[in-house]
Amino acid sequence: MKILKLIAILSITTGATAVFAHNNSAHSSAPVEKVQTAWGIAGDAKAVNRTITVTMTDQMRFIPAELQIRAGDTVKLVVRNAGKGLHELVIGTKTELDAHAALMLKFPDMEHSEPYMTHVKPGKTDQLIWTFNRVGEFEFACLLPGHYQAGMVGKIKVSAASTPKP
Repeated sequence: MKILKLIAILSITTGATAVFAHNNSAHSSAPVEKVQTAWGIAGDAKAVNRTITVTMTDQMRFIPAELQIRAGDTVKLVVRNAGKGLHELVIGTKTELDAHAALMLKFPDMEHSEPYMTHVKPGKTDQLIWTFNRVGEFEFACLLPGHYQAGMVGKIKVSAASTPKP
């Protein structure tokens, strides 16, 4: 999120057009910065209570295209690229994803890495761990130029955690 804000500010204030290298490599081993977002916060591997596999295809689709999650769940998303081209999975609100997608069209080689996104090379698998601590409807998408516009978007519905009955 911080890189997107910085790019937006630089673009507006300087009118500069910059070239960024899209991060095609696996995630670094650097510690994950935990920042609360509208859709949750980076999770810890030891807190994972659910694993969901999401497959990305060259037909610009995610399988499954909708995830049902309870608030408070820490989910390991195993993200598999079944295609022949690079894909990514980015979690956010529709507004955030729309803004990010617009930047990706303007700066197609932009490098970005946040705990709520992963870039997966063809035939490879990666994962991200996220704690969904906010109730609401969110999205996940591939924001590579043309992919989002072709409908490579999924839904995440986070419902209130059920309370145990006495």
